[in-house]
Order: sequence, then structure tokens, then C-alpha cells
Amino acid sequence: MTLMRKLRTSATNDLNNYLRMDDMCFNELLSMVKPFISKKNTKMRKSITAEERLIVTLRYLATGRSLEGLKFSAVISPQALGRIIPDTCQCIYKALKKKYLKFEMRTQLMV
Repeated sequence: MTLMRKLRTSATNDLNNYLRMDDMCFNELLSMVKPFISKKNTKMRKSITAEERLIVTLRYLATGRSLEGLKFSAVISPQALGRIIPDTCQCIYKALKKKYLKFEMRTQLMV
């Protein structure tokens, strides 16, 4: 069992400390981005779950650790992390932009 799965199943506040986000917020964000970041299993390998993708991305954003540093807790290669993190960040933006990133439309030009 990976560290991330242990954190999700622990009864303590470990996930909150690890991601800087409480479980309710994490689950809400996961439900919004899951359709964009879920991948299918193949005959050759099992895919990295949407939950694992989001956790490793949030950990990266919360700490700024290198991909080499994240590979130990995530048990994902740095090469895969290099693809997962930017992709997940784009999907987070796509899922949240209409609700949280609204820009005021001005009818007058500023002189």
C-alpha cells in the first residue's frame, strides 16, 4: 500500500497535513477533475488512478518539492510525474475556471 493510500484510509488528520487541504475539499475537487484525469487500464499495466494523480499534484503544489523527491512518497517515476503534474494542473484549471476564475467584463475602454 502506498503512502497516499495510507493517508486516505487513516482516521487522523494526516491527509490534511500532507496536502494542506481537508478531506471534504479534496473530495469535491476530485469529483470535479476526475472526468478529465481518469485513465483506462491496459493489458500491459494498471493506470495511475485519478485520486493518485490529484494527490501527487497537490503535494507538488503545496511543497514545491522536486519530482525526484516526490517519487518516493508517490511510488511513481519522475518521468511519469513530469507528465502527470502539468496535465493535472491544466485539468484543475479547466474544471475550476468558470466557477472561480471569472473576469469582470468592462464595456468602457480605459484611457
